[in-house]
Amino acid sequence: MIDALALLRPWWLAALPVVAVLAVVAVRRAAPLGDWGRAVDPALMTHLARSGAVLGGRRRASLAAALAAGLIALALTGPAVERRDAATFRNLDETVIVLDLSRSVAEGGNLGAVRQAAAAVAEAAGTRAVALVVYAGDAYLAVSPTTDRDSLGTTLFALDADTVPDRGSHPERGLALARRTLAEADVVAADVVLISDGDGIGDAAAREARALRDRGWRLQTLFVPAGQTVPPGAPRPDALALARLAAAGGGVAADVTAPAPVLDAVAEPTARHLAAGGYGVFAYADLGRWLLLLAALPALLLFRRSA
Repeated sequence: MIDALALLRPWWLAALPVVAVLAVVAVRRAAPLGDWGRAVDPALMTHLARSGAVLGGRRRASLAAALAAGLIALALTGPAVERRDAATFRNLDETVIVLDLSRSVAEGGNLGAVRQAAAAVAEAAGTRAVALVVYAGDAYLAVSPTTDRDSLGTTLFALDADTVPDRGSHPERGLALARRTLAEADVVAADVVLISDGDGIGDAAAREARALRDRGWRLQTLFVPAGQTVPPGAPRPDALALARLAAAGGGVAADVTAPAPVLDAVAEPTARHLAAGGYGVFAYADLGRWLLLLAALPALLLFRRSA
């Protein structure tokens, strides 16, 4: 049940302790006579109250006001449940896999691990569309956004060192192509998964990572360690650079041999992705309005007139 609930505006939880403190202060100040109620004979106190010599406090009114304020603050947090038709918005949520096919990866003996990691990311995306970008010296869209996993798997199996004719390693070009692909499709929420050994990551790649994050998309990275046969002159793998890039893109970093953190992030339901992108109204039904109606009940007590 707890997993089924979400808070669309959780920062309003900070108002609850403030309301509680104000309620305690108000109730204490609203007491009519303090300890005199125990010091004076009960019969005499009753007679004084009936004759109008003792005015009653407003403790009940303070409690009613505190209860109404607490319910209003809770309503503003946006407690919500996922809509049954949230899956219909999966066209607004896509995944783009960006594969490094430079010599250090394609000829380094780890191409099989790269294919397996990319296939695992595609499976984790569920029913959402997945696109494939490959890069080395330049970047190309190998597979347009598709839900056909068989077609994507065939393309992944065909990848080799000659797929990208341009020598070099420019991850910023792969990320830029992924960003353009998502922008052209007017995608609201997205995961871009970069699978690389960390070569070529610099300021340009960091700018692309921040551009993805600014659009409400996330950049996840999977590190490809060096294989048994490394081409002569190939750069050393740099896992730390990939981790920093993922942080700049608002995502997580992992290794192709242990990709669980990235797969879990990609596998999050569409509703959570849309909510993170500011479109929670599409995927969640806000229950706060009903709490506002409930808050009206104690608020009515504040309008009660004394006889």
